[in-house]
Amino acid sequence: MPESSKKDPHVKPLNARARSANLTRESVLKAAIKVFAKYGLNGGSIEKISSAAKSHDRMIYYYFGNKEGLFVAVLEEIYRRFNEAEAKIIIDKNDPVGSLKRLIEFIVHYYHDHPEFVTILNSENLHRGKHVSKLKLPTQYSSKAINVFYDILIAGQTSGVFRQDVQARDLYMMVASMGYFYQSNRFTLSTFLGEKLDQAETFESWEKFVMQAVLRTVSTKKEP
Repeated sequence: MPESSKKDPHVKPLNARARSANLTRESVLKAAIKVFAKYGLNGGSIEKISSAAKSHDRMIYYYFGNKEGLFVAVLEEIYRRFNEAEAKIIIDKNDPVGSLKRLIEFIVHYYHDHPEFVTILNSENLHRGKHVSKLKLPTQYSSKAINVFYDILIAGQTSGVFRQDVQARDLYMMVASMGYFYQSNRFTLSTFLGEKLDQAETFESWEKFVMQAVLRTVSTKKEP
């Protein structure tokens, strides 16, 4: 066998190490999301995260530098997951109303189904967005979400079913805030209002209200 055709015995172990490194990093990220969601940035220690990941403290420092570096990576990961899920929504420019309904449903349900997303963002807001600003391209995450609203809004304005004076940014903030507020305040509001907001029927009622409120806001049709 020619010398050049022999397999380098070092290639396979190197690839295996690379795969192992990726798995370790992913494992630490998943653990960090759970720990930061439960304890916040200040309470989520390196020790708790390495224990949850069944790893070692030194691996966190190796991959992320320090706890703040890990928190920045966590923010990037939860935004990536959101955008990835949002990209699966079917947007039909010939049916802007239906597309907007699907987008509203997605956002309201995403906050409800991913409480870790809300609690980690709550923690970051306590730190005045200090770590979000350290993302490589921080505006790309919100821009993608706003662009989905923009495409639907333009289609609806072109066909005459949506008002011309509505901006995509405002529409995005309206839907996001209504979904976010319900999830982040559900426990205190349950006490104040005297009803369990985490019950399915209560959530469905809120989702319906959000849907109606947004559609009334953008629609060119005036209700009697």
